[in-house]
Parts: sequence; structure tokens; C-alpha cells
Amino acid sequence: MSSHSRGADSGGSGSAVKADTAPPGREQTRQRVVEAAIGLLTHGGRDAVTTRAVADAAGLQPPAIYRLFGDKDGLLDAVAEHGFTAFLATKHIDPDPQDPMADLRAGWDVAIEFGLANPALFTLMYTEPTRTTSAAFKAGTEILMGRVRRLAARGLLRVEEELAAQIIHATARGAVLTWLSLPQDRRNPALFTALRESMVAAVTNQQPAVQDPGPAGAARALRATLPEQTNLSAAEAHLLKEWLNRLAADG
Repeated sequence: MSSHSRGADSGGSGSAVKADTAPPGREQTRQRVVEAAIGLLTHGGRDAVTTRAVADAAGLQPPAIYRLFGDKDGLLDAVAEHGFTAFLATKHIDPDPQDPMADLRAGWDVAIEFGLANPALFTLMYTEPTRTTSAAFKAGTEILMGRVRRLAARGLLRVEEELAAQIIHATARGAVLTWLSLPQDRRNPALFTALRESMVAAVTNQQPAVQDPGPAGAARALRATLPEQTNLSAAEAHLLKEWLNRLAADG
């Protein structure tokens, strides 16, 4: 992956998380505090992000942090949400890629590049319990699931869609966190290529699962897109899925 050698997709640590414009009033103050916290996190790690230090960096009194975020955990949640939003902005969405395998690899590479460009922020985002309320996290998950469904629809998926998404996410996150945990002299960029290709082998068939046209291949493709149907009743969708499962198994 060519970007690994420079370790960034945006020119330096923390640069990918700067907002283009600041919202007015209270939101402008919140944004200033979040950016101050990111600066402390980037240069001093999580322990450097104290309410007093963040308040000083943002030009506020410590009680203002509590009024804006509730407590330190609320502030860290806001920092993580800012990170997920910035990460989401780096993702390229192609609803109909010419090469879905290349699209899968490119999406994985984007995650690696963001993590290398924003190591402290990435660590905060992905070493805490899953933030199920994060709108940006959910949007990113939907992008990933869309990529997985397109692979399934073309007969390229080896495992169930949910498991495929978990493997893709886990290998990218694990690759970055492993890299960051290593001393500089032990960091080998080949780690990323090896893990990416292991992920591809685990979740896909390098060639379509069914080479020749026929009912089994058609059934697998239709089954992959079935959740998107809106004109079937629940009973009809259940029956159709059962038929498709039989046809796919016969193949």
C-alpha cells in the first residue's frame, strides 16, 4: 500500500480532524473545546486530557467543561464522535464499483491511513466500548455493510454478511493498534499488506463462487439483496428466503 510509507492520508497527525467551519454560539465553544482536547490527546496521550488542561487550552474556566459535556467521559465521547465524523468524511462511496474486490481493498486501506494519520484519536475511538449512539459510527457501518452486500450480490462472499463485516473491521482496527504498539524499529509495512490479503481470503472467493449462470448463482445473488426489498410482506419475504436457500444449497 503506497500510503503506508508516509503513514498519513492528510499530511500529519491530527490534521484530518480539523473542522472546516465553526458553528456559532454554544456549538462554536464546544468545537473549540473538542479541538483543544484533540491537541492534548495527540501530544500527551489520554492522561493529558484533564478538564483543567482542556479548559486552559480552550481559554475557558473548568466549570464550563462540565456545563458543555457533563463530565470528562462526555468530553471524550464528543472527541470520539468528532473522530468518527472525520473518518466518515474520508470514505469514498461507489454504489456500483466496477471492481468490488478493489473497492474492498481500497476501503480497508482508507481505515489504515486514517489510523496512522491520527494515532491517539484512533486509539481512543476503538479501544473504548462501542459507542452505539454515535451517528457517524452508524453511518460508517452502513457504508461497510453496503460494500459487503455488493460482494454477496456478485457471488464473491465466502461467509455471512455480518461476519464478513466483523472480520473487515477487526483486521483493520487490529492492524493499526498493533502497528502503534510496536517500537519504531520493529514496524514493518508488510504487516498491512499481509493482514489485508488475509482478510480478503477469509471473507471472499477470489473468483465468483458460481462461474456458470444457473439457478444456484442467481439464488445467491437475489438472497444477498433480499433485505432491501420493501414490497413483500414479512411472510412472503420469509418464504422467498427459504426457497432461495434451497436453490443456493442445490448449487
